[in-house]
Amino acid sequence: MMFGTPSFWYQQKTTQDKLLKLALLPASWIYAALVRKKFDLYFQVPMQKPIICVGNVVAGGAGKTPVVLSLIDLLQEKGFNPHILTRGYGGKETGPLQVSPGRDTAYDVGDEALLLVEKAPTWVSAKRTIGAQAAMESGADIVVLDDGYQNAVIYKDFSLLVVDGAVGFGNKSVMPAGPLREPLRFGLGRADAFVIIGEDKTTAADYIRRHSSAPILFAALEPDDSNPDVKGKSIFAFAGIGRPMKFKETLDAAGAMVDGWASFPDHYAYEEEDLREILTAAEARGIMLLTTAKDYVRIPASLKPRIHKFSVHLVWQNREEIIPLIEQALKKRSR
Repeated sequence: MMFGTPSFWYQQKTTQDKLLKLALLPASWIYAALVRKKFDLYFQVPMQKPIICVGNVVAGGAGKTPVVLSLIDLLQEKGFNPHILTRGYGGKETGPLQVSPGRDTAYDVGDEALLLVEKAPTWVSAKRTIGAQAAMESGADIVVLDDGYQNAVIYKDFSLLVVDGAVGFGNKSVMPAGPLREPLRFGLGRADAFVIIGEDKTTAADYIRRHSSAPILFAALEPDDSNPDVKGKSIFAFAGIGRPMKFKETLDAAGAMVDGWASFPDHYAYEEEDLREILTAAEARGIMLLTTAKDYVRIPASLKPRIHKFSVHLVWQNREEIIPLIEQALKKRSR
């Protein structure tokens, strides 16, 4: 099974790739204009408590969730009581709703919310300002917004833009001709800081420096100590995330021998029949079946005992720099 983002978003290997991009450019121009127009229509007003946004400018996963989880740790160490606010993509709830792990499932609040709530109180709300207000009334002294960088309504005191170093900004075109959610320079210009995750294979840092004076941080995703031992072992793996091959690359780096592989669309809502074939294939060969933490929360409960979870966490190269940047931004509120 092979699903995912169009290959020409990140690679222009063939004439067909180039022609597809050219054919979709008019639609991209319209999309880009609509995004820009949104920011002209709203006058953003600071809320009662600070809003920290962790976002990106590309469609699909850039690594926002691990950044949010790490940021919560840093804020808690400094004495803040952060709550997390997310759209709850993939879930049916529109909120504002405080996520309860014992009550809510990925079909209710989305997969990301169930991962985030393990770290701090988490809210799902389609309307971000209302969700943020609910979090503040519940005791949050700072709200970390997971995604929402393109939301023109809510004021952000500090915006941290996440970049996947392996793919950067792709072909630098706006959807559907490319992976961008908005015009690139417009997006880069609103960020207060950047974090590039993994090796900067596309020299995204150089491009950022040409168009923004905001600081650039660097980080990497590393496997959790609690993961099953995969070094030197044959495994069957699957993922339904923004860039599924990122998971395969993680397993390769951990020393696993990936002898079976399946990919699904981002936030895919797994049913038993979706996984029956790969479960049978893995068990017939006597090898471990493995998936990401984000996929694991979307697996039917009846199948979870037969599937292993492989989690990662963020490791900063310059951990000591991020909180001072946020504190500097928060000082502006008192001026």
